[in-house]
Amino acid sequence: MRQIVLDTETTGLSAENGDRIIEIGCVELVARKLTGNNKHFYLNPGRDSHEDALKVHGISNEFLKDKPKFEAVADELLEYLQGAEIIIHNAPFDVSFLNKELELIGRQPLKHFVAKVTDSLMMAKELFPGKRNSLDALCDRLDVDNSGRTLHGALLDAELLADVYINLTRGQNSLVMEVGATSGEGEPLPQADLSAFELPVLSASEQEMGSHEKALADIDKASKGKTLWRLMAA
Repeated sequence: MRQIVLDTETTGLSAENGDRIIEIGCVELVARKLTGNNKHFYLNPGRDSHEDALKVHGISNEFLKDKPKFEAVADELLEYLQGAEIIIHNAPFDVSFLNKELELIGRQPLKHFVAKVTDSLMMAKELFPGKRNSLDALCDRLDVDNSGRTLHGALLDAELLADVYINLTRGQNSLVMEVGATSGEGEPLPQADLSAFELPVLSASEQEMGSHEKALADIDKASKGKTLWRLMAA
């Protein structure tokens, strides 16, 4: 499926209280590869950004005065997003702003134009529970270079998120490892297929099992008997 990684910058935090989108950045992925077919808009929101928002994105009110209104780019944006899976970090925030902009020009909500919306923040929280899962934190954890990110920018953040998403969803599909691309003569090198090997199964020792049970008992005690495995056993 065609995927679009999307990010917005806004005048503030609440679309319902009148804040508007000032920047939209979109990065296209096809077959998990960057295509370079990206979209980027600066928008005149018709109001000033809040001081705290300015500190985040650094886009001045003066800069936006001659930029188009959302209505002027809506058709181009929706045509670009049509039928794609949209990937957004903290999707409810951006979707609420996009839906408000669409509502103000008499258009249907975003879900009527796209195949689905995927929240990469929720994915990250499931993979890394209890850890910081901001875009910067994920870049550091997944070795994505974000050294050029001094301020938030919709297109730059979408590009970073595309790399983060690919790393978040990268899985091992088989036990075949590529030794290399080609030999010195240009011949393809063989692959190391580990599927023929029988992997040993090592059982836990009595001491290890005892330590495991003690750890479970300590967790159960700390939760006052509310651990799921104890409840299911009962």
